[in-house]
Formats: sequence, C-alpha cells, structure tokens
Amino acid sequence: MDTTPSGAFARLRRAVFARHANPWSAWTRWASTPLVLVPVWTRSWRHAAIVAAWFAVNPVVFAEPADDRAWASRAMLGEEQWLIDRPRDAALGVNAAVTAAGVVAVVAARRRRPVPAGAATAASMALLLVYWELMARYYGRHRQQQSASE
Repeated sequence: MDTTPSGAFARLRRAVFARHANPWSAWTRWASTPLVLVPVWTRSWRHAAIVAAWFAVNPVVFAEPADDRAWASRAMLGEEQWLIDRPRDAALGVNAAVTAAGVVAVVAARRRRPVPAGAATAASMALLLVYWELMARYYGRHRQQQSASE
C-alpha cells in the first residue's frame, strides 16, 4: 500500500469522488449553489459556517452509486479523471467561466445587488451543466480507452 502523502491524497480523492458520484450528491450540490451567496449577503459568520459545513459533507454523505448509468454519476467520475489527467481542453475554459460567473455573483451579493447576483448565479449554474456534459463525455472516452487496452 502506498503510504506517501500523494498516495494518501489519491485514496482520499477516490473515496470522495466514489460517493460524490451518487446523483443525489451531485444534484443537491448543484442546487445548493445559490447558498454560497447567503453569508456574503447577510455578512454572517454563522451562515458561512452552515453553508461551509453543507458543502463539506455533501460529497460524502450519500452512498456510492450502484453503477455509472446516471449522467450526473458519469460527470462526477469524469471530473475525477479529468483532474488527474489535467488536459488543456474546452472544459478548462468552461470551468474558468463557471468560476468567473461565481466571482461576479459573490461581488454582486457583497454589494447587495440582487439582479446581478441572481443572473451571475444562474449563469454559473448553467455553465456548470455544460462542464458536467464535458466531464461525462470525458469519462466515456476514458472508459472506451480502458476497454480497448484490456
């Protein structure tokens, strides 16, 4: 067994993604995206702690899925592989756009501007679905390559 720090990190990443691949985990995390704005808007550390706790436990609170038939499962498993491989592809640009929209939403929430905050959050969530589609396709290609090499 690999006991190096990188080996321990790889095992932790695998354990988290194995459970986060449950569609309930993926979809509840996605639906929770607007919650990030609550502590920024209210300027409440208590709200920040609650939201942070939810985002920390969400990827591991659900059981591993029985299979990878669900689109959300394939997207999460594809993201895991994508993070390992680190390709410079369209998904990298979409991920950057998701992040940029999220930053705009947080800044708008800080300024208590509901329309820009809402619009940027909606854009971030829509772009995240595009990213998931790219991750599901990445997973499919990776599985095909694995099957071909066996």
